[in-house]
Amino acid sequence: MKLTVVLFLFITLLSCQNSPERKGGSKSPFENKAFPEFGIKEAEQLAELPLQCITQEFPNKLGQVLGSEEDLARPKDLRPAFYGCFDWHSAVHSQWSLVKLLKDFPDLKQADSIRSALSRRLTEDHIQTEINFFKTEHNQNFERTYGWAWLFTLAKELNTWEDPQAKEWLSNLMPLVDLLEEKMKAFLPKLVYPIRVGEHPNTAFALSMTIDYAEVFKKEELKSLIIKRSRDFYFTDKNCPLEWEPSGYDFLSPCLEEASLMAKVLSEQEFQTWIKTFMPSLFSKYFNLDVAEVSDRSDGKLVHLDGLNFSRAWNLYELADTYEAFYHLKTTGDQHFTKAYPNLFGDTYEGSHWLGSFAIYALDRRPE
Repeated sequence: MKLTVVLFLFITLLSCQNSPERKGGSKSPFENKAFPEFGIKEAEQLAELPLQCITQEFPNKLGQVLGSEEDLARPKDLRPAFYGCFDWHSAVHSQWSLVKLLKDFPDLKQADSIRSALSRRLTEDHIQTEINFFKTEHNQNFERTYGWAWLFTLAKELNTWEDPQAKEWLSNLMPLVDLLEEKMKAFLPKLVYPIRVGEHPNTAFALSMTIDYAEVFKKEELKSLIIKRSRDFYFTDKNCPLEWEPSGYDFLSPCLEEASLMAKVLSEQEFQTWIKTFMPSLFSKYFNLDVAEVSDRSDGKLVHLDGLNFSRAWNLYELADTYEAFYHLKTTGDQHFTKAYPNLFGDTYEGSHWLGSFAIYALDRRPE
């Protein structure tokens, strides 16, 4: 799906059938509770967030294990491809954001700056330095599995873009992607229990993004492993306690991440049976989910809840776009998106360094 210009009142969204049938700082733009327009002007506005933060080295949360004095170095020296945006995974998905925006809007006013920034980072030498870090004794599992999933998503976006520079960046990136793919294949069989939290380690989130990568790259072994482990982890789950969500620091919904994943890995008939026992409330045209509230945007943990609003939106969009009976979930997704979107602009760095990527990802999943 492309990011498209939309202006669609919530009250005109449709309700659908009862059983799933698979289907093929700035001024707020939200007057009259309409979904925002999204065209090149808005894309340029959003592009400023990742373009600025991928060059911002500090503040920085390294998240590594120090093995010796030699490991004490600047972020830019330790991880030259992905050193900005406060932490490694945010640098990765910020570069994905720039690729996605430029891919969909090639006439962005920042096009040359974006190409230059990506070319300076995604070099063979820089990627080799990243690989060397992942091979160190104490950092074998660095960014497992959240950062890995975002790197796969960056690779997927580059792979589906017919652009000469994109092909060069992807070629440079693939040795690191291949390494993390092997790490993922080694890890999943050893994970006895899924991780169900609403933050980075959430297993369903990583599996959902990774299976999308596996399908694009035709990685049948990886895809089969994800399907198997998803069934192992979640197939017998019932009555997900959505009323327990969110926890105070959540930026992912454990229930919705799982539902979205299982829609990808189960056959239509299996999913129909499974979802009726896992989240029967989704079938109701009156389904409602309170939008998460952020009390302090300068608190890096509390601002996670705006990320939750975006990630809830993209999961609801994916379900709405897959099954006709769930099309009404688009309304709830829109409510979450429009609550969080105005906060992106003029925000503190705690939110601005990563939330733009979540907004772009949600927009990309929204049914047209």
